[in-house]
Amino acid sequence: MAFRQGKSGNPSGRPKQIATATDLRNRLVEEMPEIIQKLIDMAKSGDAQAIKIILDRTHPPVKAQALPVNIPTDGTLVDQGNAVIQATLSGQIPPDIGAQLITALSNQGKLVDLEEMADRLKRIEQQLKLREP
Repeated sequence: MAFRQGKSGNPSGRPKQIATATDLRNRLVEEMPEIIQKLIDMAKSGDAQAIKIILDRTHPPVKAQALPVNIPTDGTLVDQGNAVIQATLSGQIPPDIGAQLITALSNQGKLVDLEEMADRLKRIEQQLKLREP
């Protein structure tokens, strides 16, 4: 059946929603102690999914935390990059942190380049203004 102009493809309209999320939450508040107890009972009886739900909510996984890294900040960006590589190769810092530091140094180098180009452009513009009669 093809769509006809001026006729609704769904004359009954959008079906009524059972409940909004807020209404559902409000109704669940009263039932929550029983739901939690049922989940605990299921976990105690060996239900792996129930165990996972409880553990995920009560003991979330430990996230990796970056430890302070001591990399010399004197010298050029290349020197600093070499220090990061040496620290990574010697095991002083993890490879993922080493990669992040190299990326940060690379981005810093781009910023330095942009600043130098802006300074050069400003000097060129000033020289051109001096030459104008």
